[in-house]
Amino acid sequence: MKPPSPILIACCLFLSTLAQTAYAESQLRMQPTELVANIDKVTILDARSPSLYAQGHIKNALNFPVSWTFETQGSGKITKPGRIQVILRDLGIDINTPVVIYDDGTLVDSARLFWTLEVYGLKQVKVLNSGFDSWIQNNRPLGLDSPKVNSSQYVPVINHKRIATKFSTQIATQNPNSVVIDARPVPAYEGKLSSAKRFGHIPSAISIPASHNINSEHDTASLQPLNELKEIYKDIPKDKNVVLYCAVGKISSTNYFALRELGYNVSNYDSSWKEWGNDFTLPIVQPKKNSILLKMIR
Repeated sequence: MKPPSPILIACCLFLSTLAQTAYAESQLRMQPTELVANIDKVTILDARSPSLYAQGHIKNALNFPVSWTFETQGSGKITKPGRIQVILRDLGIDINTPVVIYDDGTLVDSARLFWTLEVYGLKQVKVLNSGFDSWIQNNRPLGLDSPKVNSSQYVPVINHKRIATKFSTQIATQNPNSVVIDARPVPAYEGKLSSAKRFGHIPSAISIPASHNINSEHDTASLQPLNELKEIYKDIPKDKNVVLYCAVGKISSTNYFALRELGYNVSNYDSSWKEWGNDFTLPIVQPKKNSILLKMIR
């Protein structure tokens, strides 16, 4: 095995320094009753499609479809700074605007949008701890029209601590002060399913499926309580730099949200396995020879 290059060693030392940064636990979710009480004091973003938004939405909500967080459909790549600038300016949002996000109730789209806005520097972003269906069922305030807003002067500011790349993820796999988490379903981690040409997982990655972050025991889903999240991530040291990935950086956003609430230094790899699994120059942990390989239908 070749010794690590000086550049790789330097990057590992840099990441080790980042990993020493401690973050306090914080409540980044908002309960529906709290949103009702503050419905005129925050900017509400609906992460559903424009067609669903047009049929009805939470009162005062603006539409920011989760599809806008992707550079292109299917790539996983986060939308480019120029595009995000136009979107946020049109929505009247700036770095310090208090924002609350909701989706259809899966909480995956909300989490992806939450992560995107944090990457682009927003400082007061929260996720509604329920979906639109639950909002309707409880007869909470609704709207049909899109509110009029004044354009903002938002200028893109990228928080590089929140987004991982192919290169930084490769460094993390060789850094003892980093932890790589695979948020895909277990069969994908084990190499039985894949959204890419290759099957398996990124070297050193551990499996914590995104589904673990969501409480689906009731009719409407919600985020797991903090005490449950602490149990899920109890084996991940707080002084580690955490890198997340899934198929296209979407469902892993729920892990990102959970770890942010718990106070971890965490980043999300936007292109994830879609990029890594299709790059034959990158190492993978391959499945056992007797695994049954099935192509994931996306």
